Amino acid sequence: QVCAQLCRRPCYCPWVPPRCPRGSPLVLDGCGCCKICARRLGEPCDFLHVCDQSQGLVCDYSSAPAGTGGTCNFEDDEEGCEVNGRIYREGQVFQPSCKIQCHCLDGGFNCIPLCQEDVRLPSPDCPYPRRVEIPGKCCPEWVCEAQDRHLLRDARAAAGAVSPQPPSPCPEWGTEWSACSATCGLGFATRVSNQNRYCRLETQRRLCMARPCPALPAAFPA
Repeated sequence: QVCAQLCRRPCYCPWVPPRCPRGSPLVLDGCGCCKICARRLGEPCDFLHVCDQSQGLVCDYSSAPAGTGGTCNFEDDEEGCEVNGRIYREGQVFQPSCKIQCHCLDGGFNCIPLCQEDVRLPSPDCPYPRRVEIPGKCCPEWVCEAQDRHLLRDARAAAGAVSPQPPSPCPEWGTEWSACSATCGLGFATRVSNQNRYCRLETQRRLCMARPCPALPAAFPA
């Protein structure tokens, strides 16, 4: 009955097919008559304006008032994951932000950072490296300010000069302590931090012990 009301025979379609946005393929409408752009996830749909079935989408009328169109959504029996109110299908790779990329898998999602978490240690040409956000760029970058180089040059020029005092205030920055170098007994953990007198990035070490080592059998002396 719906098909008889909405579908006209013979078909009358425009000569030139519509230009679809990226990710929206050309498909036949619900009457199987004219080529239209498939509706994507979250877009409105109805009998004529069909969803992109290649992406596993169906027209969901569950939350729409009676007699109105629905919204393109994944089928209920298909596993997916929800991030920030948006549903992604099983196996889909997506980016909630420019800094991370996630993979929907088994109803959950795994994410990896896209920005390098490298650490820049002080050097003669850059005694006070600082990581800052650059306008127009997603990932922060290491920069060296000109005044830092002037401080180093002035300190070297002065005979018997002490190390320059850190700029005030000095924002604390450091990495997490690494895992213990030994699985049992005494080992050491490392980190990079500027929490020192001169607010300079340096590698720091401390003793650690994950657990005591088991005692050797009497037949095998140490």
